[in-house]
Amino acid sequence: MRTHLGAKNSGTVRYFRPSRYGWLALGGGVVTGAAVWVTRTGVLDDADRRFFHWINSAPDALYRPLWAAQLIGVLGAPLVVAVGAASVGRHRLAAVMLLLPPVKLLVEYDILKELVWHPRPGAAIPGAVLRDVPLAGPAFPSGHAIILFGMATLLHPYLGNRWRRVVFGTATAAVLVRVYLGAHTPLDVLGGAAAGITVGSVLNLVVGVPDTGTEAESPIGHPETRRKTLPAGRVRWHRADGSRKGPA
Repeated sequence: MRTHLGAKNSGTVRYFRPSRYGWLALGGGVVTGAAVWVTRTGVLDDADRRFFHWINSAPDALYRPLWAAQLIGVLGAPLVVAVGAASVGRHRLAAVMLLLPPVKLLVEYDILKELVWHPRPGAAIPGAVLRDVPLAGPAFPSGHAIILFGMATLLHPYLGNRWRRVVFGTATAAVLVRVYLGAHTPLDVLGGAAAGITVGSVLNLVVGVPDTGTEAESPIGHPETRRKTLPAGRVRWHRADGSRKGPA
């Protein structure tokens, strides 16, 4: 049973504010806060450095393809997705993608970097291998991670389960590349990923998401149909516009 914080109608597509994004925002905020506390206190510094060296020591031959792969997390990436979304009529998705970069900058620089100072691996971890990344400056949280997981969360309601796994798997791989390059430690990318999920969930609640399970548009642009099984094996098909076919 799904519960919703609100609902809006837009033509044949109904937009909701599902409670699951409220819980995701809460959970992401808790994990972000925990990452801030752990980073400030240094209680997991040894483990953080061990994981950093394990990833950072991967062969240099991987540098060029992995450096290119991590570009999907740059600040302009949501703008590219916004253009694609607008071109297929997903105007709300385009709107939240345009909102993501300024919200990311606010959360990263005005909140999280004010709460904790965590130096770059090149300035804090002996033996760190730096591959075309800054030597100094604040590393927590990873801005790439905020963008990547923010985009993944914004795309979540528009995708099927298979593509959701692809998108979040790609985001995870890309943030680990930032560790390989020597730009961040695992705690930096964990905090950024949690913050990105929080930001994306809040934006989904603000704008609303399509009810893809029942009444969103189908991939070919027609109202989605739902199948309802009646007694004696009969089937009735319901359309998003309220009409129905059957029983069959």
